[in-house]
Amino acid sequence: MTVLIPFTMLTRPTLCWVCILVLGGILVGCAPKGRYHHHRDSAPKIVPEHVTTIDALPVYEDYAPANMRPYTIRGVTYRPLTTGKGFSEQGLASWYGQKFHGHLTANGEIYNMYEMSAAHKTLPLPSFARVTNLTNGKQVVVRINDRGPFHLNRVVDLSYAAAAKLDILKTGVGKVKVDVIHVAKDGNVTIGNTPVIQPTTAPSVSKNSLSTRYIQVLASSRAQKIPAIAKRLTDTFGLPTKTLESGRIFKLRLGPLPEHLDSLSILNKLATMGYPDGFVVSE
Repeated sequence: MTVLIPFTMLTRPTLCWVCILVLGGILVGCAPKGRYHHHRDSAPKIVPEHVTTIDALPVYEDYAPANMRPYTIRGVTYRPLTTGKGFSEQGLASWYGQKFHGHLTANGEIYNMYEMSAAHKTLPLPSFARVTNLTNGKQVVVRINDRGPFHLNRVVDLSYAAAAKLDILKTGVGKVKVDVIHVAKDGNVTIGNTPVIQPTTAPSVSKNSLSTRYIQVLASSRAQKIPAIAKRLTDTFGLPTKTLESGRIFKLRLGPLPEHLDSLSILNKLATMGYPDGFVVSE
């Protein structure tokens, strides 16, 4: 049976303790919560072998509508840009790691500090950007899928892997330049405010014209499986495919590859998809 004690019967010492407990509960309930209110972060105690050094691969992706709305953090309202095309800025880059590893990003994805990603306050999500360390000239291409950093003078928050490649883990911050790599639906690419000249796929009458790069993904005698694989490749990389027949062997090629794309990054990605024997060819 529960016995209720009238408030007026409490002694002064007991009353003081009750007040302290109630007030403490109120303060805890009003304390800031959420991932943006954490102030301490850290690198992993044991660095695994699977930390990537491969840049993110810029492809066309639709912006997430939910991340185009204004939002408020710590009393400051931020208004996301409608496009990242032509965007460049300089400032300090920081990085975030273990505290947020495995948690949802603002884009609704799982943050993996061992992949090439980053956070930005106002760029549309997702976006791709080239980040240059202005101190040592090192560069990294990241996929921006999160919001932050919400600190004065900081323009981008890098994943642990991206910070490692730029060599700013020890210093914690570094002066950088951020250039958005904007890939349009038609395949046109702009880095910062500079358009990237795409290689032409039209045949040229000049014998000295430059070849067009492709990646031969596989060669198989099973023609029926080629269309499904080709669709998967196009969905993943945003690039066309072509199939060449030689005898009874069907060669599936990805491309042509735009000038800005690093073939090594694509080959590494293909290996993780189960196609480790790909190689670059020219036509």
